[in-house]
Amino acid sequence: MSGPQTTPDQSGQVSDAVTGNWVDTYAPDWTRPYLRLSRADRPIGTWLLYLPCVWGTLLAMFFTGEMRVFDLWIIIGCGIGAFLMRGAGCTWNDITDRDFDGSVARTASRPIPSDQVTVKKALLWAVVQSLLAFLILITFPLQAIVLGIVALVPVAFYPFAKRFTWWPQVFLGIAFNWGALLAWTAHTGTLQWPAVALYLAGLSWTLFYDTIYAHQDVEDDALIGIKSTARLFGDQTPKYLAWFLVITVALMGYAIVLAAPRGEIFALLVALAGPWAMGWHMVWQLRRLKLDDGDLLVALFRSNRNAGLLPVLFFAIALLV
Repeated sequence: MSGPQTTPDQSGQVSDAVTGNWVDTYAPDWTRPYLRLSRADRPIGTWLLYLPCVWGTLLAMFFTGEMRVFDLWIIIGCGIGAFLMRGAGCTWNDITDRDFDGSVARTASRPIPSDQVTVKKALLWAVVQSLLAFLILITFPLQAIVLGIVALVPVAFYPFAKRFTWWPQVFLGIAFNWGALLAWTAHTGTLQWPAVALYLAGLSWTLFYDTIYAHQDVEDDALIGIKSTARLFGDQTPKYLAWFLVITVALMGYAIVLAAPRGEIFALLVALAGPWAMGWHMVWQLRRLKLDDGDLLVALFRSNRNAGLLPVLFFAIALLV
């Protein structure tokens, strides 16, 4: 591969880091390369991994009609686990992509291609994060632990998907929404159809937001042979995003209907307002979308934190009415 197309920041800051982030502002110097590997300076990925966990927990509580102290730990534990596993997954991704990242303008400043961290140290860091996440996982019921271990398969496999398929975002969705299955199972003790429908809704949502994100790199990806839905769809992207929007809302609504207790019509309607509101947020993103505006693409991608928080709000209200 050719060398980087941009000169990395001498401070080591990654080019697409959030302005004024805590890593580059407050973290000790020696920790910064490792925290950058974990994308701690770009927290949106942790949110996108975590939100399906919260959906799964709240929808499971809606299904059983039970709210226990342990459910609070599921939500907190999944938050810590999402931070750690997102960090481990991103570190693994950077290890496997190290020969590509140096040739892409947006990724040339990452810690491995910019020589802030060696591959061996990065691999050790991925193992440390994974082990810490495992300590969280083993506090959950056995069925959830098994699901958590199985989740390592798509996490390990995802970085290679863009080398052989135009749909790597599907593999990202498989990995990123696993928390919906795990959190549901941690509460109920078994995996059931509402959780599966919720999981598939999250997968469709991932196709929506990560296709937007991938449009930043279509030119560089074409030069080095990396595949993505952004390259596959091209100028037809808005049409496909509209379909992902509809599928996301429909599947989440179906999950809610499957989970709703009989006779709780008002609570059901409140819960259904979650995917409805989320769908309108996605419509707002589509209306603003400009495929050639990199800054806007990043802003829209990051706005999906707010989109994903809308079902959390309405699910929580539905539990209280």
